[in-house]
Amino acid sequence: MNKQPIGIFDSGVGGTSIWKAINKLLPNEHTIYLADSANAPYGPKGKDAIIELSIKNTEYLLSKGCKLIVVACNTATTNAIDYLRSNYKVPFIGIEPAIKPAALQTKTNTVGILATKGTLSSALFSKTSNLFASNINVLEQNGDGIVELIETGQLHSEKMKSLLKIYLKPMIEANIDYLVLGCTHYPYLMPLLIELLPKHVKIIDSGEAVARQTKAVLTSHDLLNDSSSIDKTEFFTNRNLDVLKSLVNNKSDIQYLDF
Repeated sequence: MNKQPIGIFDSGVGGTSIWKAINKLLPNEHTIYLADSANAPYGPKGKDAIIELSIKNTEYLLSKGCKLIVVACNTATTNAIDYLRSNYKVPFIGIEPAIKPAALQTKTNTVGILATKGTLSSALFSKTSNLFASNINVLEQNGDGIVELIETGQLHSEKMKSLLKIYLKPMIEANIDYLVLGCTHYPYLMPLLIELLPKHVKIIDSGEAVARQTKAVLTSHDLLNDSSSIDKTEFFTNRNLDVLKSLVNNKSDIQYLDF
């Protein structure tokens, strides 16, 4: 069981930011990454549709023998992870915007959250925000259009830069000192965000925390791969292979999946 793979899925290529953190911490684990890019973004879809897509992704990863599944998508986590945990026996790791550290550390009492519509409108996000950020000013921004630009290879485009300027302007004017990234696609915006934000603003994403939680759950279930050799990664996508290749930038097995 220990040598079975870790499954990771996202609405597209963005969850590779989570895969990188997991692979860095657990380099001897066999990982399988599934990018459901043909259905990206999940944000505008309703809860029922998101659950159905998450079931489809889960069933595929289970067919590949995965011992644990990371839902590397904020929208899928907030809308579907309770269902997945109730209906499948393998452990699931979810992704939530890192509101708590931002709320605890802010000095200006104002933080920004850049996320998808599906995450911002979910009950889980509302519960987390109310629990940790009820006493601070939280500026929520729906990052409409960002995922689509990344999925079509326009990460470094002027269109992306112009869009981010619009989204960040009210946050900068409100004097945020933390920006929470609430979508796994968004860490790839880091160079642009650093360029556009004041130097004192700190940017928080969930990658390292998710990797640590993955290791903790594998350990508690006695599922860690005890091999000392570096294992392989398999990538599957149902859209553009080149976009996925440009982000993972390695020699792993990248395959098109009619899915």
